[in-house]
Amino acid sequence: MSNEQRRREAMEKLEHQVKRNERKQGRSTPMAIGGVAAVAVLLVGGYFGYQYFNEEEEETPQSNVLALSRETALGDTVDCQYPDAGEAAKKVDKPKTKDVAATGTVNITFDTTAGEIPLSLDRAVSPCTVNAIEHLAKSGFYDDTVCHRMVTEGLHILQCGDPTGQGTGGPGFSFANEYPTDEAEDQASPVVYPRGTVAMANSGPDTNGSQFFLNYGDSPLPPAYTYFGKIEQPGLDTLDAVAAEGVDGGGSEGAPKKEVKITSAKVQ
Repeated sequence: MSNEQRRREAMEKLEHQVKRNERKQGRSTPMAIGGVAAVAVLLVGGYFGYQYFNEEEEETPQSNVLALSRETALGDTVDCQYPDAGEAAKKVDKPKTKDVAATGTVNITFDTTAGEIPLSLDRAVSPCTVNAIEHLAKSGFYDDTVCHRMVTEGLHILQCGDPTGQGTGGPGFSFANEYPTDEAEDQASPVVYPRGTVAMANSGPDTNGSQFFLNYGDSPLPPAYTYFGKIEQPGLDTLDAVAAEGVDGGGSEGAPKKEVKITSAKVQ
């Protein structure tokens, strides 16, 4: 099944469930407006969409806040795999695969037209992800790229990392989901990705590439999106200012009205 077919199927099933829940509960659900579009197309394909609603339940499931550390620690190093995945939106080599550090942090600052967004990436939770993002940042992959999507209802995210600015581009390789996917017993029930967290966008299991989303507010999602770091306070200030401007053309999902273009990425 293609990513486009997944998107279409997710949208149709989610819209059906939203309407069904509204009829049962006699009120709008939190995902009824912006969230419908968000869950169907948000993360380069919106694979998770319809998992939010269980037809056997009268209410949407309650969400727990995502723990920002693993229950079981990894070793000092891990090996990673980055298989080919389509055509690269911007030419870049693959990251290293052997003896990838699984301890410590990596600090990256995205200089953007809206202000600085400094991040602290956690190797201990998702080392292969941090390794990839660090490599892409050092290689200039993110330079002169626009954060193409913002969601302001249901989810509170700004999505970045696609050189095409369309939500379809990547680095020409993929990698597997890490935390919390690999520790979650229930892959369907949402957890809250809290304000200040960074996670990978994807179009299905193990399709991570270059796109990521910055949570400027709490966002309930299935544990299908790799958490890999935190946004430092100056970055949250930048994101709050962008969110306050809203979505271009109105609505709750789309390009941010205040453009956020990454001019450079600095790795400390």
